[in-house]
Amino acid sequence: MRNTCSENTWKILACPLFNHELKKTENGATCIECLSEYGYSDSGALDFRLNKKKLCVLEFDLNSSPVSSSGIDFKPLDVMKNPEVEFSSIRVPSHLTRGLLSYFPKARGVDSIMLDLGCGDTAHKQVCEIAGFSYVGLDYQSRRAPILGDGHFLPFKNDSFEFILSVAVLEHIRFPHIMMKEAFRVLEPGGTFIGTVSFLEPFHGDSCYHHTHLGVYNSLSYGGFQVKAISPNPKWSALRAQASMGLFPKMPQFLSAALVWPLEILSRLWWTAGRLLSAQKSDLDRLCRNAGSFSFIATKSKMGIADCK
Repeated sequence: MRNTCSENTWKILACPLFNHELKKTENGATCIECLSEYGYSDSGALDFRLNKKKLCVLEFDLNSSPVSSSGIDFKPLDVMKNPEVEFSSIRVPSHLTRGLLSYFPKARGVDSIMLDLGCGDTAHKQVCEIAGFSYVGLDYQSRRAPILGDGHFLPFKNDSFEFILSVAVLEHIRFPHIMMKEAFRVLEPGGTFIGTVSFLEPFHGDSCYHHTHLGVYNSLSYGGFQVKAISPNPKWSALRAQASMGLFPKMPQFLSAALVWPLEILSRLWWTAGRLLSAQKSDLDRLCRNAGSFSFIATKSKMGIADCK
């Protein structure tokens, strides 16, 4: 059965090769310039995965100074006191913390659209719709994704979305700087980009680049984003991540967490003793060094877009 895209979604779709206009056809869509055809997958999703080669050239300023943490304290996210959206009435996916949810933007209008980049089984659809957005989910291979596509070359026009969500995706991207440029391109000026990325989690699902907090900052900044927060998840330490995903896979999470709990307590005591006796670095440094993952919040300014050509 084919997934039916709304008319609003059809308006923002574009050829992923060169972002040209698409013509809707009985069997999918055709680019009006390069004549590339995009059909439906076996699962019924519109399939915009590239069927031709595309060259993307990136430029890096190698004379710039090292990545600086100036202006970002990388502290764990507190729950915002006056969030734009209230989620207390629904059950939310466990990987979306209350702190991260409190920063979700509210849709500006009835036609507001958001992108779940790397949507998987569309587990975030309800929370995004509660925020007032029309939901667009894109994934490279999930059979439940409404649209199949590549994060390196998104099949959307410039400035299409008010909000982009990307949970546990960036570590699976072969060229993260390209994806950041693409996310920036399709986000509206003034829009919000929220997500998470692995750090000390074990290798999983063909993951490529697990990011430190400075790595996340570097990738977002290169894409053109204004970084508002990058935060370790204090409830998902490297020890818990390794136990759950690497040492004891498929073991109930409460049990794997219990196995490493004594080590976590000893680690905290050791760091506390170090701060008292030798001016060792702060507890925040401990969290960043030992985080299983980081969350991030970024925005796009109201001036211009960054193109990847």
